[in-house]
Formats: sequence, structure tokens, C-alpha cells
Amino acid sequence: MALIRKVRGFTPVLGSNCFLAENATIIGDVVIGNDCSIWYNTVLRGDVNSIKIGNKVNIQDGTVIHTLYEKSTVEIGDNVSVGHNVTIHGAKIESNVLIGMGATLLDHSVIGQNTIVAAGALVLDSQIVEPNSIYAGVPAKKVKSIDPEQTKEIINKIANNYLMYASWYKEE
Repeated sequence: MALIRKVRGFTPVLGSNCFLAENATIIGDVVIGNDCSIWYNTVLRGDVNSIKIGNKVNIQDGTVIHTLYEKSTVEIGDNVSVGHNVTIHGAKIESNVLIGMGATLLDHSVIGQNTIVAAGALVLDSQIVEPNSIYAGVPAKKVKSIDPEQTKEIINKIANNYLMYASWYKEE
């Protein structure tokens, strides 16, 4: 069973039909929507400020989500896939977004909807990532604009796959 811990008077709140890996850690002021999956060795540390996660979000293995005390929060919209070993620190991610493996999002950055942040990208403090785009590199720069309908299709497929993967663990 995942480690779910109250801290500073805040207890994590989980939506319906969520999968939490046995060694996921969810602490404090964390709200998770419906149909989400939090995978192995993932840490959602809402001890110093809030973490709000929408519906149909998958946070993949090894990801760490945290904030700055009284200065930043994390907000993640609906239908978001966060790849393996991502660091999200005080960032906002709008809906229909894919964050590639090993990416880092720093405080006060905003990832626009229907966007892909490539694997290994570094989104700087307060950087605004335009909607309907692909960003890559260190620091992250816009590579190209993309069709929002095509992006939604790709991102929705990944999110639906993670719902399926999570169901395998619930059946055991």
C-alpha cells in the first residue's frame, strides 16, 4: 500500500478509480482527481504547499513533485501524462499535456495545453511554454507548433493506456 501521510493538518485527498503503487509516497496538501495513477517510487510532497492534480493523470515511475514554501504550488490539469523520472517543482501544467521522461519544470513555469515537453527538457523558473507546441532542450525552447487535435489524440492514447495498465494491478 502506498505511503499516504498527513502533515501540518493536511491529509491527501484521492479521487475515485485511482491506482497508487505500493511504494508511491503522497504527503500533505495533495488532491488527486479521478482515474489517476501514481506509479512506483513517485513522491508527491505537499508538505510546504499544495499539489492539485486533475482527472485522468498518470505520474510515472520515479517522478518527484514538490513546491516552495509559501511561494509556489503545483497545478496539473486533466489528461496529463508525466513521464518517468520527471521533476516538477512549483509549476502549472494545463490539460492535454505530455511531459517527457527526465524533464524538469521549475517554479512558476506554465505549460500550455495540448503541448509536449520533450524528454530531458529543462523548463526554467517562470518560463511560459506556449499551448499547441513542442518544447525541447536545456533550456527548453520551442521546436515547433503542433495541431491541437492531433496532440489531443496522441496524449489521450497515452492516458488511456495508463488507465489500462493500472487496471491490471487492480485485478491481481
